[in-house]
Amino acid sequence: MKTAKKILIVDDDIDIITVMQTILKKEGYEVITAMSKSEGLEKMLNEKPDLAILDVMMTTHYEGFELAQEILSNEELRNIPFLIQTSIDVLVTTKASVQEMAREFRKDPNFKDLQVLLVKNTTNDTAGIDYKGEDGKTYWFPVNGFIRKPVEAKKVLSEIEKHIK
Repeated sequence: MKTAKKILIVDDDIDIITVMQTILKKEGYEVITAMSKSEGLEKMLNEKPDLAILDVMMTTHYEGFELAQEILSNEELRNIPFLIQTSIDVLVTTKASVQEMAREFRKDPNFKDLQVLLVKNTTNDTAGIDYKGEDGKTYWFPVNGFIRKPVEAKKVLSEIEKHIK
C-alpha cells in the first residue's frame, strides 16, 4: 500500500484549516496543520511534508512570506514545494521571467504603490511574490503557485496535483 502524500497547512484561521482538511483528506492526503510561522517551521522540519500551503497574514502582515523565505533559505526544506493561499489578486503574464514582470509592474503608476504583487506566468506556471517590507525595501521570492481564497475544492486540488511529487 502506498503511503499518503503529506500536506502541511499553515494558517491562523481555524475555519480555513477545517475546510482545507476536509477537501484534502477526502482525496486521501495526510494533513498536518500549524497556526503560526514558528509552528509551521517546526512541523516542516519534523514532518517533511510533500507540499505546504501557507497563509500570508497571520500574527503579522507578512508572516507567510517570512516563512516562505525561511523555507527557501533552509537546505533541508528548500526542495519542498509550497503554495501561497491568499485573497489578493494574482497578476498574470506570459513573459519568461515573472521577476522581471514584477519589476515592470513596480514602475507602473497603477501598481507601484501596492504593498504586494503576486505574479504568475500562464505559459510555464512559474510564479513569485514581490512585496514591500515594513522597512520600505522591496523583496522578491519564487513560489510554486497560489490558492485563491475563498477556497474552491476543484481549484485547490488541481493546483496541488501540479506540484506534489
